[in-house]
Amino acid sequence: MSTLSAALGAGGGLRSLLPGSGGAAAARPDSLSSSSSAPVRTLTPPSQLSDSELIDGCLAGSRLMQKYLYERFAGRMMAVCMRYAQTTFEAEDVLQDGFLTVFKSLGNFRRECPLEFWIRRIMVNAALRQHRRNAPLVAVSDGGEYPEDLAGEEFTLSNYNFEELLGMIQDLAPRYRMVFNLFAIEGYGHKEIGDMLGISEGTSKSQYSRARAILKSKLERIDAQRTHGSFRS
Repeated sequence: MSTLSAALGAGGGLRSLLPGSGGAAAARPDSLSSSSSAPVRTLTPPSQLSDSELIDGCLAGSRLMQKYLYERFAGRMMAVCMRYAQTTFEAEDVLQDGFLTVFKSLGNFRRECPLEFWIRRIMVNAALRQHRRNAPLVAVSDGGEYPEDLAGEEFTLSNYNFEELLGMIQDLAPRYRMVFNLFAIEGYGHKEIGDMLGISEGTSKSQYSRARAILKSKLERIDAQRTHGSFRS
């Protein structure tokens, strides 16, 4: 994350990645100050800029608008990346990869959906790429025995804080973690997940059930510890 953030504030920055960044177009940000609309845009607080204004500024080659867009979404996207990664370092790699894709592809964004939704999908795809790179290096199974089908069992996550849940998700075996996130949080179907991960629809369902069982077991242990602690106090 620090590498990308530094690039956004540096002289060259990510301007070379943007459409029309060469030649006269590259000089466009410096010439904005002479236009009638430049003072208004420059003085507008970042929080008051619309997503469309940020997009237009980025496409015009403005490093400042690139920086504002990154700062607006980086925190929320880091939370997405953390769910797919096992470490903060890995999540930062995914975040950087994702934002590089965002700035490269911004000219293709048709604005038919919210910008945040579009960026989120890019981050998920970046996490998938990271998973494919790491897949040969990690085992799928965590060695536990869990039921194949938990369709009739329900459990709630509302009683647990973000750090607890994040830690449990990150502890899942990589394939379980990917399937759980894609199905339970992103809303993909098992056939779609199978296509994404190169597995069958049935395998996706099975691994999701096992992921849920692992999380349910961990949540039950947390509940037992809390109950035991309240009795002791």
